[in-house]
Amino acid sequence: MEKKQHLDAISDIRSMMERSTRFLSLSGLSGVFAGIFALLGAGVAYIHLEARLFSEDLDYSQGLASQSDLYTFFFTDASVVLIASLATGLFFTARKAKKQGLKLWDGSSRRVAVSLLIPLIAGGVFCLELLHYHAIPMIAPATLLFYGMALLNASKYTFTDIKYLGITEIILGLIAAGYHKTGLLFWAIGFGLLHIIYGAAMWYKYERS
Repeated sequence: MEKKQHLDAISDIRSMMERSTRFLSLSGLSGVFAGIFALLGAGVAYIHLEARLFSEDLDYSQGLASQSDLYTFFFTDASVVLIASLATGLFFTARKAKKQGLKLWDGSSRRVAVSLLIPLIAGGVFCLELLHYHAIPMIAPATLLFYGMALLNASKYTFTDIKYLGITEIILGLIAAGYHKTGLLFWAIGFGLLHIIYGAAMWYKYERS
């Protein structure tokens, strides 16, 4: 009996230490909805570009009146996906934190945010440079690479499962760089399908009960 009490005490101490150093309120449902929004955004892009899904002859200017129309369309499409993903992610994460009796914004969540933002901001600036030089087909691989690095960087302060998603995104980005004419398809897989699979797995593993 005494041994069990000691083990329970050690388990409680370990749990408290983990909560103080790691942000554990991320919800798997956030990933699922982010993936759905990404697939919807990619679908809108394919329809708007009048492109075939697996075509390597994808012309990013097809169906658009000018280069500025192209930039405006992609910026609007990506912005809507990003805002919708952030809004639902914040909602589900806040709801989970409330159930756990934890603060949404504390030292651990700040560390996660900083770890994510540094590679993401660097990637955003890099993608703007690609856009400036009209290297549009390389933007999708670049976003996958920098996003993967951001996840890998943040995994030290939250669920370690995120590390594997980050590595997968990096590998996918490297592959996409060699098939840049199908970049939109790789983008849909990385930000859409992988997010749904990861989010569902996280929900099943940590939130199902």
